[in-house]
Amino acid sequence: MISSIISLAIGAPQIILIVVVVLLLFGGKKIPELMRGLGSGIKEFKDASKEDVEETENTDKKQ
Repeated sequence: MISSIISLAIGAPQIILIVVVVLLLFGGKKIPELMRGLGSGIKEFKDASKEDVEETENTDKKQ
């Protein structure tokens, strides 16, 4: 219920405002660096979750 309210509350003007605020806070030069860090963090999370799934499947096969 809350996610549907949040998705309805965020529109194009709010997204533009968020982008402008981020640009003002971090500046144009810092944003690519932040995105690289975010991308590598997401990649590490996916790798770790994939390893966890494989580990669980291997444990299930042994039993």
